Amino acid sequence: MHVDVGVCRELSSDDPVPEGDRVGLPGGTVTFAFTDIESSTDLVRRLGERYGEVLAQHRQIVRRAFRAACGVEIDRQGDAFFFAFPRARDAVGAAVEVQQAHALASWPDDAHVQLRIGLHTGEPMLGKEGYLGLDVVRAARLCRIARGGHILISETTRALVRTALPDGVAVVPAGERQLKGIDHPEPVYELAIDGAGERLPIPAVLEREIEERFGRFGLRIAARLGEHVTDSFQEAKDASLEHLAARAVASLEGRLRLPHRRTC
Repeated sequence: MHVDVGVCRELSSDDPVPEGDRVGLPGGTVTFAFTDIESSTDLVRRLGERYGEVLAQHRQIVRRAFRAACGVEIDRQGDAFFFAFPRARDAVGAAVEVQQAHALASWPDDAHVQLRIGLHTGEPMLGKEGYLGLDVVRAARLCRIARGGHILISETTRALVRTALPDGVAVVPAGERQLKGIDHPEPVYELAIDGAGERLPIPAVLEREIEERFGRFGLRIAARLGEHVTDSFQEAKDASLEHLAARAVASLEGRLRLPHRRTC
């Protein structure tokens, strides 16, 4: 049965879709999206119980935008999401909308909530218990190396959306990166929203730590080095994202139980 965009929008309520009504996984060419909140542990320490408000608002924003774009929620772990989209341009548009909504939202105690997003498009095999192949891994790795407030995309996603970008959005080369679990370095691109995001910033919590230890001079050096300075600091913060990616691959433990497939 064909499900048009109107139906997708009806599924974009704030509450989770009931199990029996969930949209099936898209096949063929699929764009995977991974998201998570940067430095969420620091936010938990700062906000305490009020972090629950942040999490609820964050989930509402992601689900509303992604479902409206025909995204299918595959899995969630903590503040991390894994979605699949039948069209790359819809995934990109929804990712931009999510970042803009997070930037404009009012958060408890003026918290600085920044989301990182990774998008990759491929043609994964769809088995009885999940997607097969490295496409899921690529999307998760792109999210992992992104910084808060930024969207990283793969070469295949860039090729599909370069003539259909949302207004005010440009593609900025981010160099070749060696993604964990991938044999060779691959070109990575960033979606610059309204001309911003020409470099990958270091997380706010790390900026404070570097400034306290080395002053403004050290902070300037760290900013120039970008992701190379912060990779070792970020390693310990990625457990939930790594777990989510592993659970999403059918050949690994924790395989997903999939609903009946329909197309969007």
